[in-house]
Amino acid sequence: MTRIDSRRLSLAKFPIFCTHLIVAIIVLVYADSIIYGDSEQSVASKNEAISPLLQSYHHNSAGGLIKSDVSHLVLRSMQEETIEVGKENTRPLVPPLNVTEEERIAWFRSMLSEFHIFKSDKSAKQFHGRVLEFFNKECEGQFFMTWISPARSFGSREFLTMESLFKAHPRGCLMILSRTMDSKCGYRILKPLKDSGFKVHAVTPDLSFLLKNTPAESWFAEMKRGKRDPGEIPLAQNLSNLIRLAVLYKYGGVYLDTDFIVLKSFFGLRNSIGAQSVDVVSKNWTRLNNAVLIFDMNHPLLYKFMEEFALTFDGNKWGHNGPYLVSRVVLRVQNRPGYNFTILPPLAFYPVDWSRIGGLFKKPGSPAHSRWIREKLLQLNGETYGVHLWNKQSSREVVEEGSIMQRLISDRCIICNDIYSSSRILIK
Repeated sequence: MTRIDSRRLSLAKFPIFCTHLIVAIIVLVYADSIIYGDSEQSVASKNEAISPLLQSYHHNSAGGLIKSDVSHLVLRSMQEETIEVGKENTRPLVPPLNVTEEERIAWFRSMLSEFHIFKSDKSAKQFHGRVLEFFNKECEGQFFMTWISPARSFGSREFLTMESLFKAHPRGCLMILSRTMDSKCGYRILKPLKDSGFKVHAVTPDLSFLLKNTPAESWFAEMKRGKRDPGEIPLAQNLSNLIRLAVLYKYGGVYLDTDFIVLKSFFGLRNSIGAQSVDVVSKNWTRLNNAVLIFDMNHPLLYKFMEEFALTFDGNKWGHNGPYLVSRVVLRVQNRPGYNFTILPPLAFYPVDWSRIGGLFKKPGSPAHSRWIREKLLQLNGETYGVHLWNKQSSREVVEEGSIMQRLISDRCIICNDIYSSSRILIK
């Protein structure tokens, strides 16, 4: 065969090769999409879903923490980014935009089987027994968090919240109400704290049980039958607002959001809610927040909160069923007899406004800035129980060298060398 014939044959084969290559790529992408679309529980059961946080724990076991190691860290939280994390798992649960209320209700009814949090299966029916077993006389305080996102999205910010909680309450008991974290994947995430002797446990909540004999019971029954409009806001967000009220009403204790740094013990606080803002002149509160709630079991204010939730539920307005709800109710009942509770000033839990939270992550840029950082740290360490990090605004902020956040993390982390000093994750 001549050289020219050989070249012609090679050129003739080239389109066939390209076709085969394209087909192979399509097959690989399709197969990958099938694997990636598995449910959270399926992934967990196969030990395939390992969060970046957990990867750090397994791969960084040498050396202690140098205080400056936490600089240039991005305290990532994926709770605000559930659409980006596991798109196939979460996108179907986000209501369609620009549709009528009737169309959205029809969509919701067709998707009910995908809302696993509604289920009262075997795991959920064990909820009450597991709560009673977990919270025993050895617990110096019972704490609750909720997590309705995938377990693999439980990131460093959430883990830091737990660490700071146990730093201030070493003998406290923390229960995470979460179907996704109540799994092998979730267990691996919590294992570093468990191995260090801290009592933390994830439990699948039974919403039917939690809401039974509460003002929200009929509302939940209608939602389960697809007879109510869930609204444009993802329903999980509003269910979290309701779950925290119900679990405190049933058991009492402390509810805490997962984007929070605890600075000192909550012991001594009772039936308390924090003000987010106050009027500069009158010093009266202008808005409350539900990121931290401390209440006795069966407290009447919690009952009123749930009643308001059921009567005025609106899934189209952000905050309507959360911070704005507690503000509305407290404004109506705060002077009535029979309601004993304390409204704490913003410095207690919300010492920095959401619009200025980024300043806590910045390194000192001048001598005056350095003095401000020192004074702010003195204030926080003296008068503040914890700092709400306003995740939606700060989740992508970098922890810079010498910043307030760097100092807070260094002083409050427990498993520091296994997580926050890792260069494998969270570096921008």
